[in-house]
Parts: sequence; structure tokens; C-alpha cells
Amino acid sequence: MKKQSYTPARSITTEIEALLNQQIVMEGKSSAAYLSMASWCDTQGFEISAEFLYKHSEEERQHMLKLFRYVNAAGGHALQPEISGIKHSFNSLREVFESVLHHEIEVTKSINNIVDQCLQIKDFATFNFLQWYVNEQREEETLARRAVEIFDIIGEEGVGLWMIDQEVGKLAAYAARVSGKMNAD
Repeated sequence: MKKQSYTPARSITTEIEALLNQQIVMEGKSSAAYLSMASWCDTQGFEISAEFLYKHSEEERQHMLKLFRYVNAAGGHALQPEISGIKHSFNSLREVFESVLHHEIEVTKSINNIVDQCLQIKDFATFNFLQWYVNEQREEETLARRAVEIFDIIGEEGVGLWMIDQEVGKLAAYAARVSGKMNAD
């Protein structure tokens, strides 16, 4: 990555701006994917999982907006992503949460790549801004991993899926406890 000079109107390099715009796309796709998953859960009677995913869809949108504002405030131009290719049907509730885990791992890799690029070019302001995302991704992966684990702990037979749906409602409290936060959202 070639080092660029900064101007009074721009405190972000075009390379970091491009990476952040790619992350905006990823956050927008996360929001759309979780909204689609929530809708599927709603149609299948998994009301608590649906609410969990509706909430996460909105959180991902907020993550996107946070990036938008940062890019624009730093003199760049945040771009509204085009969202396509969102899956609307799933074979099982387990598939939904396995998809969430896979997606969150990909988001973590993307954030880590941007953080690495910021360190390479000594963009400490963006590096510092991204630390919120680094911490958020740790929590998101913790939630997603636990969601997948409860399928194996409870099992899907009999009332298992109903119990799993109930446990999904407790994931925010679980993540808060294991991450050291005092109150869950």
C-alpha cells in the first residue's frame, strides 16, 4: 500500500477509504441477511430467534452508519452499497445460526485486515476508531458460537427446537457476562 499525504480537507487515504467502503458493503449485507433470516424464523414460528435477528439486523445497519459518518467526517465519501444475493429460505434453524457464525467470522477477518492496513500506513486515527469494531466482533462471534453450541447441548428432537428458540433470547445476557459487560442490551 503506497503511503499518501494528507490535506486539510482529507485526513483519510483513498486506500483506507476504499477498504472502509468495502466494510460498509459488508455491514449492509449483514443487515439485509439478518433481516431475511428473521423473516424466515418468523414464518417458521421461531418468534424469539426472529426478534434476536431483527435486532441484529438493525445493529448491523447502525454499524454501517457509524462507518459512513467516519468516512465522510475524515474527508472521504461513503457510498451506499447495492445489496443483492441475499438468501431468503433456509432448511433449518441450525442452518440460520451456522450462517450467522460463518458470516461473523468473515466480518472479523475484514475488520482485522483494515486494522492491519491502518497500522502499516500509520493511520492511527482510523486504527483507534476501528477498535470499537474489533471489540464488537469478539462479542458477535461469542453470540454466534453459543447459538450454534446450544443446538448440540439441547438437541433438536421433540421440544428441542422450541427450547433452542427460548435460549436464543438469553444470548445477549450470556455475551455480556462472558465479555465482562455489566448490562446486556
